[in-house]
Amino acid sequence: MTGFASVAEGDLSVTVKSVNHKGLDLHFHLPAVFEGSESSLRGVVKEYCARGSVQVRVAWNVARASGLNRELLHSWLATFREASAELGLDAVPDLNAALRLPGMFEGAGTPEEVPDLVPLVRAALAEWNVFRDREGAVLTAELLARTRSLENIADEIEQLRGAASAAFHQRLSSRLAELLAVAIDPQRLALEAALLTEKSDVSEELVRLRAHAAQLAVLVQSEGEAAKRIDFLLQEMNRETNTILSKTGGLGEIGLRITNLALGAKSEIDKIREQALNLE
Repeated sequence: MTGFASVAEGDLSVTVKSVNHKGLDLHFHLPAVFEGSESSLRGVVKEYCARGSVQVRVAWNVARASGLNRELLHSWLATFREASAELGLDAVPDLNAALRLPGMFEGAGTPEEVPDLVPLVRAALAEWNVFRDREGAVLTAELLARTRSLENIADEIEQLRGAASAAFHQRLSSRLAELLAVAIDPQRLALEAALLTEKSDVSEELVRLRAHAAQLAVLVQSEGEAAKRIDFLLQEMNRETNTILSKTGGLGEIGLRITNLALGAKSEIDKIREQALNLE
């Protein structure tokens, strides 16, 4: 899930940003003096999230925190002028480039002066989760609305089933008339009738679609990592919708209305799948 947080304390600041990712992908951007802390910071981040592409950026204003390493700066300037004179160059030293050299600031401090990153990183992650909770609330409301839309579509199809019975019986009568035009075994007639009935009835699919929609609403509001379970449930819902589409073809206007509703259900399922990828 997308998220952002930035906290600062004195000369130290921590920024956390994240976007959706199927696994947990961590990236740290640390000043050299903190590079040894990356392993422990990974453990801290894993306490706050299970998946996502997360960037943790740390900035330390070491100019104020530890002071300028004047000895290194003067040595660099002397070397620069010596090299310029030796090569016969009329060059001006770039102070900005010099101040970016490793150790130009950090070398002036002692190990005891290096601050502990973990408390500030935890504070940033806590704020980051508050941001993600707000985003999650909006996302949950949208997913629940789409789930209710699926339930309403199932109800509309259920109402059309009664009207579709007449179309189904007309279809069955036409088929039986074709069969009666030639001599045929009564058992064959009964078999054809049973097959047509089974192929056109979508009551079981509607029951399962409603049950899946109800379970989906529970998963969306549940705690913990639910994206994979939701994705599996959406596959099942999509399968039921496809079956409804295959069974209601050839029923005239009623069948066309059911087809349009089922296609609307597939659209809602696809939209839920896209949004559910952002859930953790």
